[in-house]
Amino acid sequence: MSIEAQGTITFQSFGLGVWALAASETTYELFEPPTELQQEGLAVKVTGNIRDDIMTVAMIGPVLEVKNFEILSS
Repeated sequence: MSIEAQGTITFQSFGLGVWALAASETTYELFEPPTELQQEGLAVKVTGNIRDDIMTVAMIGPVLEVKNFEILSS
């Protein structure tokens, strides 16, 4: 399922750590996020696909595979 979400990038320290997008309605766990998105506190708009076929150790929310993104502020 394709979605568009806007929020703030966070780093969650589960296991080796995981990057997430904290949006107003939910927190998405980012699947192999681009290096440009791996910055704590970055405000972004992201489009991508929810991956229902992937399980993770962190299990902090739906897994989002980023297709496109726009950095709103750092």
